[in-house]
Amino acid sequence: MHLFRRLRRGLERLRHLPPPAQLASLYLGLIVLGTILLILPISNTGSVTPLDAAFTSVSAVTVTGLAVVDTGSDFTIVGQAIIACLIQLGGLGLMTFAVLVLTSLGIPVGFSHRVILREDLNQTSLGNLTSLVEQIFKIAVVVELGGALLLIIDFVPRLGLAEGIWSAIFTSVSAFNNAGFALYPDSLSGWVGDPLLNIVVPLMFIVSGLGFLVVGEIVNKRSWRKLSLHSKLMLSGTAILILWGTLTFGLLEWNNPGTLGGLESTSDRLWAAWFQGVTPRTAGFNTVDITQMREETSLLTIALMLIGGGSTSTAGGIKVTTFAVLIIATLAFFRRRQELTIFGRSIRGEELLKVLALTIVSMLLVMVSLFLLLIFEDASFLELAFEVSSAFGTVGLSLGATGDLTWAGKIVIMVVMFLGRVGPLTLGFFLATRTVPQVRYPEGRVFLG
Repeated sequence: MHLFRRLRRGLERLRHLPPPAQLASLYLGLIVLGTILLILPISNTGSVTPLDAAFTSVSAVTVTGLAVVDTGSDFTIVGQAIIACLIQLGGLGLMTFAVLVLTSLGIPVGFSHRVILREDLNQTSLGNLTSLVEQIFKIAVVVELGGALLLIIDFVPRLGLAEGIWSAIFTSVSAFNNAGFALYPDSLSGWVGDPLLNIVVPLMFIVSGLGFLVVGEIVNKRSWRKLSLHSKLMLSGTAILILWGTLTFGLLEWNNPGTLGGLESTSDRLWAAWFQGVTPRTAGFNTVDITQMREETSLLTIALMLIGGGSTSTAGGIKVTTFAVLIIATLAFFRRRQELTIFGRSIRGEELLKVLALTIVSMLLVMVSLFLLLIFEDASFLELAFEVSSAFGTVGLSLGATGDLTWAGKIVIMVVMFLGRVGPLTLGFFLATRTVPQVRYPEGRVFLG
């Protein structure tokens, strides 16, 4: 009874917190639950410490994919299933699942739940949220089920019936949610030249990385003219980043014996260049040994990881639309234009302020975290910068430093992964809160540049 009363008081306090704090608390609760479940003897083979379990739980809930232990060998099937559930809950959003359950039971979704759901889905309006939830689940079911069935065709002949089916399901869930968790120590390197996997897995994380609103518009409107400005920016920006990442990775690594240069055929090199060109944008899988990448390629990967995917998606980073607005604003400045325009639409100055705030806060988080890691860890600047960028962008790619982190370094990366997933949602709440100035001051001049 005493425990029940304490739990009830805790829930009452939670109800009085601002929506972003409630959302963060829900994710923290899921992380704690996941940690407890992963510590259980039935979940691991005995080599997983409580800190390792906590790190894995944070990485799964934030759909990052960074790992300090091997998912395939250090966790049992039960543990792997728990990780897959954490990935699914964290990727699609906790409130998304809660609203689906309530609507399925015929229970109306209250205002407070809608506010939290709005933050979880990174929306500005309370309208049509339940229909958006239904749309998200339809997309998730279709893509994950279709991806798993296609991967079974490839996995079962190689791995056997039981292992092949489970690997296909786990990989499909991980790919759609942009998690990057794999059941093999070398990720998906065993399929480096396999056409089916190199098409199915990237398409899954590209589709989910676009954002559910964009995918929904494509399905419903089926016309470029009818698409919203957001969708047009996401589609064009994604296409440019994919082309840039693939071509640049291929050119830089073509003759590197540690990556593309060590592959037997030209087709394998092309498939690997395509895969590694698109995976840094929060997917986190790899088909070549990325620890052997050239430094310039690592810098390219860091840039792609920081940009990330789309809003209302399973991806992280500052988001493609944020990066696009920054580029549009820069071009407008050099062209001496006061108004930001693209695709026959204008972008409000208020949106630019939001973009600048999000970018500055994100860069500060990355820089402070990197500074702390340089104090705690005995690794190169590039390795630690890569790990921090991967954690912030919830990507999961690693140059090998994550597995050798001290307990302090692990905690820093855990915090970065959590803030990389929940932080932009919290910041969005404050950016969406408008205040009307009581006094207008005269303009002053500041000399810049």
